[in-house]
Amino acid sequence: MAKYSDIKGFTVQTVSTDPAASAAATGAWASGGNMNTTHAYAGGAGIQTAALVFAGVTPAQTANTEQYDGSSWTEVGDMNQAAGYLESAGVVYTAALAIGGHRPDTPTAFNEIWDGSSWTEGADLNTARSFAGSSGSSTSALIYGGIDPSYPPHTGKTESWNGSSWTEVSDINTVREINAGIGVNNSNAISAGGTPGPTTVESWDGSSWTEVSEINTGRYAAAGFGAYNDGIICGGHTGSAPTTATESWDGSSWTEVADLAQTRTALKSGYGCPSGVGIAFGGIAPPGSTYKNNTEEWTTSLTPTTLKKITQGQLFFNSTTNTFKETVLDIPATSWSSGGSLNTARGFSSGAGTQTAALCISGGPGNRANVEQYNGSSWTETTDVNADRLEAGAFGGYTSANYVGGYDPGPANRIASNESWNGSSWTEVNDLPTATDNLMQGAGTQTAGMIVGGVIPTPVKTTNNIFYDGTNWTASGSLNSGRALGAVSGSQTSALVSTGLTGPPSSPSPTTNTANVETWDGSSWTEVSNVNTQRYRVVGSGDAGSGLIFAGTNYPSTAMSAKTESWNGTSWSEINDLSTAREAGSTTSGTGSTAASTLLAGGTTPSVQSATEEWTSDLANKTITAS
Repeated sequence: MAKYSDIKGFTVQTVSTDPAASAAATGAWASGGNMNTTHAYAGGAGIQTAALVFAGVTPAQTANTEQYDGSSWTEVGDMNQAAGYLESAGVVYTAALAIGGHRPDTPTAFNEIWDGSSWTEGADLNTARSFAGSSGSSTSALIYGGIDPSYPPHTGKTESWNGSSWTEVSDINTVREINAGIGVNNSNAISAGGTPGPTTVESWDGSSWTEVSEINTGRYAAAGFGAYNDGIICGGHTGSAPTTATESWDGSSWTEVADLAQTRTALKSGYGCPSGVGIAFGGIAPPGSTYKNNTEEWTTSLTPTTLKKITQGQLFFNSTTNTFKETVLDIPATSWSSGGSLNTARGFSSGAGTQTAALCISGGPGNRANVEQYNGSSWTETTDVNADRLEAGAFGGYTSANYVGGYDPGPANRIASNESWNGSSWTEVNDLPTATDNLMQGAGTQTAGMIVGGVIPTPVKTTNNIFYDGTNWTASGSLNSGRALGAVSGSQTSALVSTGLTGPPSSPSPTTNTANVETWDGSSWTEVSNVNTQRYRVVGSGDAGSGLIFAGTNYPSTAMSAKTESWNGTSWSEINDLSTAREAGSTTSGTGSTAASTLLAGGTTPSVQSATEEWTSDLANKTITAS
C-alpha cells in the first residue's frame, strides 16, 4: 500500500510547540568586549568565544593582532607587514590567513599564515588585490573580486587555497569589490553585495558561480559568517549611509532579522561562527567617520541546526494543542516602511520589476521621459524612454520590460507606442492596436504581458484586454465593466483588476469611480467582491488569489487616500495605511511584485512626490480550520 506522503508529495511534522515562522528572527545582538585598537577593513577568524582580528586601518595601516575569549581582547603577535583593505580566512582563532590588501598603498599578492602564536609568509596570490571578498579556513579558502593594481577596474578573478598554494578558478559573474563572503571551505561559498551590484548574490559550488536570490538591503563593506547555506550578513554601507541591517540566508532566500545596535561599515567577523552564534567587530561609524573598537555578539534562542527559515506553505501538527498549522505570509499584520527616494519627483508614472529590482518609468509633471532603477535601497537614473508620456502601462522585469500607450501632455495625444527595455536601452517595437491612455499599469512579463482597460480615441472607457507575446498584440476576454485608472496586477493567467473610473461608453468624462473588482483566470473575467473604499488612480500588486490595492482618489473628491486593502481570494480587508496619502505613484504590479512584497514610488499629494514606501510581509503560523 502506498504511503500518504508518496501520494500527496509531502510529510507533516509532529511538534509539541510551534516552530518559529522565521527561526532567525529569534536572534539579537548584544555588546561584547572592546578591542584594544580600533580596526576597520581588517581581517578576522574564529568564533564568538574564540576570535581573531588582525591588520586593517586605524586609520593608519596596522599589523596589530588581537584574540578574543568571549569577553575580552588580548594583543598577540603582530603580522610581518602592516596591511589595510585586506581579506582573510579562518574558522578557528589559532589558524588564519591574511590575504592581499594594501601594503602600504598598492594592492599586493602577499599572504601570511597564523599558527596560533606567530605569523609566517605563505604562497602569494596569482593576482594582487585589495577590497576583495573571501571565506573559508586556513587550509581551504577562497578569495573573489576586489581591485588589482590597475585600479579603478574591478576584478572578477577567483582563487582557491589548498593550504599551500593558490589556484585560479572560474571568475565570479559580476566583477565587484568590498563584497561580503560566507562559507567555511573552498568548495562552497556565498558572495553578497559589493560595488557595483550591492544587492546581487552569487553562490560557489566548487567549480562555478551562480546568481541566487538578492539581499534585501543593498550594501558593500559588510561582514558575513556561517555556512554557504545557512549564514548571516550584517552592517556595511548602502551607498548613501552605513547600515545596521542584518539578514539571514537559508540557502534559498534572505530574511531581515534584528539590526546591529550600532550603525557601521567596514566591520569584520569570524568565518567559523555558525549562523546562530556570531560576532561582529570594528568598522567605521557615524557621526563623521569614527573608527570603532567595539564588539557585538549575535545569538539566537535556537540551535544553529534549526536556524532555518520555515517555508511558506509548510504544514505541521502541534501535538500540544492538537491542531494542524500552516506557515503563511502574514499580510494583514504588515506595515509600510520608508525606502530610497526617487531622484526626480513625479506622478502618473509606471513601474516594472520587483521590490529590490524595480523600474520607475516616465511620469509628470509635463513631458518627462526619465527612467530610474531601484536596487532595494536607492534609485539611479538610467536611459530615458523615447516617447514622453503619462498614465501609460508597463509590464516585465528590471532588465526586460515593455512600456506602452499613455498620452503626451503637450499636445494631449493618446499614444499607441510600445517600447521594449533590455536593461540598458529602449527600442520601439510593435504598437498597440489602438492608441490608449489612462491605462491601469499592466501585468505579466515582457513576452507574456497584458494591458487592460483605459481610454481609447472614441473616447470611451474600454473593456479591452490585450495580450503581448513579445512580438504581436492579441485581444481576448473583455472586462465586464469598462474602466480607466484602476489597479491591475498579476499575469496572463491570473490577474486582478480593482476600482477605477467608469462612465457611459459615449462619455469622455468620468462620471464616477467604482468599487467593482474582477479576476482573470486566463480565459475570462469574473466579477468578485467589491473593495471597501472605491477610488481611481489607485495602484496594486498580487494576482487573482492574493492582492493589494493602495493609494488613489475618490472622484469627484480631490482628497488623496492612504488606505491599503488586502484581497484573500474571497474578500477585501482594510489593513495598515501608507504613511503618506497619494495617487498615481509607480508600483511593480504584475511583474514579480506580490501581496507580500511590493513598493510605491512617487505620486501626487497633490504636489509631486519622490518618496518610496515598501511593503514586506513576514511569515506566521496559522491554525487550519475545517469548513
